[in-house]
Amino acid sequence: MKQLTKKLMMVALAAVTVGMLTACGGGTDQKKDAAKPAADANKAVKLTFAAQEVGTAAYNYAAALQGVMLKELPKDSKIDITTTSPGGVGAPVIVNNAEECDIVMSNAGPAKWSFEQPKDKYKFGGCKNIAAIAGGIGNDFVNIMFTKEFVDKTGCKTIEEAIQKKIPFRMVIKKNGTFGELSAEKVFEALGVTFKDAEAWGAKVEKTGGDAIKSGLQDGLYDITIDHIGAGQSNTTELCMTHSMYDVQLEKATMEKLRTMGYEYVKVPANTWKGQDKEITTVGSQQVVLVSSTMDDATAYKLAKAICEHKEDLAKAQAAMKFLDPAKAGTKIMAGAPVHPGALKYYKEKGYKVD
Repeated sequence: MKQLTKKLMMVALAAVTVGMLTACGGGTDQKKDAAKPAADANKAVKLTFAAQEVGTAAYNYAAALQGVMLKELPKDSKIDITTTSPGGVGAPVIVNNAEECDIVMSNAGPAKWSFEQPKDKYKFGGCKNIAAIAGGIGNDFVNIMFTKEFVDKTGCKTIEEAIQKKIPFRMVIKKNGTFGELSAEKVFEALGVTFKDAEAWGAKVEKTGGDAIKSGLQDGLYDITIDHIGAGQSNTTELCMTHSMYDVQLEKATMEKLRTMGYEYVKVPANTWKGQDKEITTVGSQQVVLVSSTMDDATAYKLAKAICEHKEDLAKAQAAMKFLDPAKAGTKIMAGAPVHPGALKYYKEKGYKVD
């Protein structure tokens, strides 16, 4: 009897030990691999949608998406919009089995980097339990501008030339953690240098907010700016109306390297900005709707359907959303992260391309 009791105690202790290891982080993969609970397709759901602050493109997109999603979700479902998202790098708020939110706006590039890169190589990496619902929302792009004074003084008209010749330029970009800052980093990475390399040859790189970037360029404090924005962005529009700026065309080899990082070609029509008298070809990474990979398939299916089958409603709410192409919304270049199985089912039923 004593031997039996001892064995039972050892079994119990082993079970407790396994439970403790799971709670301390060893359970991440187990949660990820566990089968998603079956959901009643007709049962109302309550979801939280993380966006940036009111007035940002991410918030406006979220509000438009909220409206169409509720059309496809079961009766009495709710979607609450919060302002807890960091913007284009939205993946981190969706991790931990959707503890912070159920849905978030991100961009395809950061979604790809967050999923594929470990934290020790990418500051927002290690987000393995994210999944995409639909990508290709919007028409944002990498925007590079020089002041006309800088072009006149140096004769330099491309970022490739500025770096190759190691010109001691003064560059200003968005703050750390923004997609504008990350896109500037990626442009430099595509050219084989870092900000520290540039500073070593005498260049200056400062990071600040949008208003300070605009006023600094207007006042001649900076020569170059790199951002990831859309047509009509207020600070850039005002800058070009009040100061002579030169719109920079990236070389094809640079754009091809950026495409391998998760960007795609974007055409910026002539006169998008004052003084831009010709079309610019650049690259961009469009908005994508991310959820937790633990979301049930039925809900993910309905979200994908809502986005794709109410495209006209989205375009009426936000003009930039007219660029959404449902036939490409589930492709890797538009989604960044793996497509959720529920959304994947929808795309396959429609005969849309997925990869």
